[in-house]
Amino acid sequence: MKRKYIVLFLLVLFVFSMNSNLFAQDDIQEVEINEYEGEKLGSIEDFRENSIKGVQEVDIEKYRLVIDGLVDNQKEYKYEELQNINHIKKVITLNCVTGWSVKALWEGIPLKVLFDEIKIKSSANTVIFYSPDGYSTSLPLSYIMENNIMIADKVNDLQLPPEQGFPFQLIAEQKYGYKWIRWINRIELSDNPEFLGYWEEKGYSNSANLGDY
Repeated sequence: MKRKYIVLFLLVLFVFSMNSNLFAQDDIQEVEINEYEGEKLGSIEDFRENSIKGVQEVDIEKYRLVIDGLVDNQKEYKYEELQNINHIKKVITLNCVTGWSVKALWEGIPLKVLFDEIKIKSSANTVIFYSPDGYSTSLPLSYIMENNIMIADKVNDLQLPPEQGFPFQLIAEQKYGYKWIRWINRIELSDNPEFLGYWEEKGYSNSANLGDY
């Protein structure tokens, strides 16, 4: 009987040890990095919340990314489908027009990979982005292709938090932060280079180049 209890105790101890290791592995995976290839990074906590209607909580089971407009093959992607597309990483600094900035490691999907699937019509010259809170902005198609612009789903090796735009944020490098639209749910290919998004309609520069202000 005593031997039986000892065996049972050892079995419980083994199971507890295995679970502890799994939890430890999860904790390691969830640690935000602060340096990448010798470059010091800012923290997710350094970003400031300045959305027009507060943080959007996206139901990932119902989420769809629609790409339409001047394309041959309109597409609707589920989040899990997008996770299977090859991702890239870049260290990019977000510069807000109000004066603050954060350097971070972004990981996501190059837009040109998605555009190859939908076959953009030759008349398209502008890409318009939309989010569920009514926010919108646009960028020249040539800028996106030449700079291999991505939509990111990770920052500093962590899944993008809701405050930062989960499931996807546009990484508009060398543009002010109001071009870095969050919670993207639609991308439209357009032939209207004069399209004005939310802040652009209110007088902000449509180019949003660093140094415009």
